[in-house]
Amino acid sequence: MMPHGFKSSKQDFTFGPWKVTASTNHIMKSKDIERLADEMNMPSLPEMLFGDNVLRIIHTDGYGIEFNAIDALKIVNKMEHAVKVACAQEWQESRMDSEHSKEVLKPYDWTYTTDYRGTLIGEDMQIQVTKTTERIDLEKLKAREQIMFFDEVLLFEDELHDHGVSMLSVKIRVMPTSFFLLLRFFLRVDRVLIRINDTRLYHEASRAGKNYMLREFSTRESKIEELQNVPAALYTDPNEIAQYLTLKLTDCEKLELPVRQPQTVKEVLQ
Repeated sequence: MMPHGFKSSKQDFTFGPWKVTASTNHIMKSKDIERLADEMNMPSLPEMLFGDNVLRIIHTDGYGIEFNAIDALKIVNKMEHAVKVACAQEWQESRMDSEHSKEVLKPYDWTYTTDYRGTLIGEDMQIQVTKTTERIDLEKLKAREQIMFFDEVLLFEDELHDHGVSMLSVKIRVMPTSFFLLLRFFLRVDRVLIRINDTRLYHEASRAGKNYMLREFSTRESKIEELQNVPAALYTDPNEIAQYLTLKLTDCEKLELPVRQPQTVKEVLQ
């Protein structure tokens, strides 16, 4: 779990034509969370919701991508899904003595699982998303390189009535030649399952022809009974447990950056 600092802060870092903004603020007040839940037609929202927290990457031409909690929650399933119902029933059976045991059967995804991959920004110029077979070179990212900027932003967290955790956070590091971002949704339902949805974003700004970002989304999930040979102490650490979870889905995309067309003499004179 991430530390929950209540100090508001905003960090800006500019490199080349890009600016990274990492803003953190207080947890939303309960009345604001209830109002937002009504607007989103959900029975409830995460108990620790940082609605004003955001990590944004924007180009001087006005396009970019940002990561925020509200947009992530908008794509949480608002109706029960077969897999989630089965999970909820299993969780309920293991917690029959809990006063909250029946709440998991409400008609919404009580785990707040989201496959959010970020929100594209831009009006006149927009990033185009296409499928690709090109992958992020994770081995290259392991090379020692100066980190010019790093920050991590917590978007939401819920302890599932003390029976696990559901958490969404995003972190970025900027190197002299590139930047790398990881958006991670981590879910642990005690005695039931562990799930991780990762979105990785990479841009190599220094190489000619690399006028795009690579975005990789993956889902890893295993039932606790499938992790019997893994030390239970690792269950609470997303970085450690991820390697033991079964890979369910990988989706690779190319985020093609728009190119500003040179102005004609007529446009300049207008």
